[in-house]
Amino acid sequence: MDKIDRINLILHNKIYRKYLDKNRQCEKERIFCLHDLQHFLDVARIAYIIALEKNMNIKKDIIYGAALLHDVGRWKQYKYDIPHDEASAELSIDILKAADFNDEEINFITKAIKNHRNKERNSELGFLLYTSDKLSRKCYDCSAFSHCNWSIDKKNLQIIY
Repeated sequence: MDKIDRINLILHNKIYRKYLDKNRQCEKERIFCLHDLQHFLDVARIAYIIALEKNMNIKKDIIYGAALLHDVGRWKQYKYDIPHDEASAELSIDILKAADFNDEEINFITKAIKNHRNKERNSELGFLLYTSDKLSRKCYDCSAFSHCNWSIDKKNLQIIY
């Protein structure tokens, strides 16, 4: 039996693509970091590397699924002032179901998405999302550096390897 490629089911999901487009439209004039597919893939790849280096027992498609969805609701923050971590977790549920994730996996992923802005370690996956989200930002080479509201201690000023 062929293994279902759940990550590409997310990537090609029509609703997911619609949300990516909504993020793109809301950020078309944004000079700061974007919440686009490139960012999501950067977060996924960094998170997976960290998981391997720390010998975490989290499946690759769980990590990639969470990373691809962690900021998918950013447009709701722009339009309705709903925190994007909450919006992203909510919007992710139907996409994850359509991609054949089970209820336990969906709960695990959405909990991590809800907490991806929280520095406190709520779960290993939440830790991975938080850490890789910050490490994916190239503040050390950003043209909008001086205009960014992030405090200097929050900015990613080094390449971590």
